[in-house]
Amino acid sequence: MGFMAVEQQEATRFTPGPETARLMREALGRFVTGVTVVTAPTPQGPIGITANSFTSVSLDPALVLWCPARASRRFAHFDGAEHFAIHVLGADQLDLARQFAAGAGGFEADQHSPEGIPLLPGTLARFDCALHAAHDGGDHSIVVGRVLRAELRAGAPLVFSGGDYGQFSSGL
Repeated sequence: MGFMAVEQQEATRFTPGPETARLMREALGRFVTGVTVVTAPTPQGPIGITANSFTSVSLDPALVLWCPARASRRFAHFDGAEHFAIHVLGADQLDLARQFAAGAGGFEADQHSPEGIPLLPGTLARFDCALHAAHDGGDHSIVVGRVLRAELRAGAPLVFSGGDYGQFSSGL
């Protein structure tokens, strides 16, 4: 097993702050993430939002987290949600990612959890959660969910890096 040679370029060093916000965003964009859609029930109906700020926290108890942006028009619905679902998208679900990234995030849900969480069918994995904790995270909130139920299927993930969607390709 070998490694591909990668040409190194000179690094750009900076101190994070308002004047270097774009550089900070570019540096964070170097990290490849998966793509999720988080859904929650609201009095006005189901709501969803595309997010890549998702990670596992603990296996026992089963905890996951995601981070909604305070500037989002949908923030209030997710910051106070007692229940939500995190759907991990497959490489074949780019349209779904774009749909929930683009606008209001409202949709018709055909399936719901026992807690009333709107569910999206056919995703690679889904975590039905109850709110465990919420923390201040600067211009985001850190929302920790206790996983009530999970489901998964086989398939390649949709990924996000450098401001664009893509697919995972193995075989370095």
